[in-house]
Amino acid sequence: MIRVLFVCHGNICRSTLSESVFTHKVKTLGISDQFTIDSFATSTEEIGNPPHRGTVNKLREVGIPLVPHRAKQITWADYVNADYIIGMDSANIRNLNRMLKGDPDGKVYKFLTFAGSGRDIADPWYTGDFDATYRDVVEGCDGYLKYLEEHGEIHR
Repeated sequence: MIRVLFVCHGNICRSTLSESVFTHKVKTLGISDQFTIDSFATSTEEIGNPPHRGTVNKLREVGIPLVPHRAKQITWADYVNADYIIGMDSANIRNLNRMLKGDPDGKVYKFLTFAGSGRDIADPWYTGDFDATYRDVVEGCDGYLKYLEEHGEIHR
């Protein structure tokens, strides 16, 4: 069982979009039984809030079910139980390393590195561009699945 956590600043836009898209992809591939998928925030600003309406609307537009979710902050216990902690941008990675004791087990990754890019996934909270964020999330999910397959961690 691969335990993957998607993380952004508030856990209402990018990480919840990633959680829903990745959940849909693995279900479509018939490998959802190989994963536990969740999402978290590095901040406490949105704790308890549902996904942003832009995230909800984008998922509806592309026909992907929204995973029911309320924003929550990542903790050390979450780190201990995770295999992969995937941050959306450089600020998330910095905050995760600070919050998670410097990532002693090497579980923290920047999402688009799985797609061969060092780019950040732009925060639609500021840009308002959920289309671009969705494209980046799909690119990250596809790269992550390829990475897992190449490393023998998933089996189709």
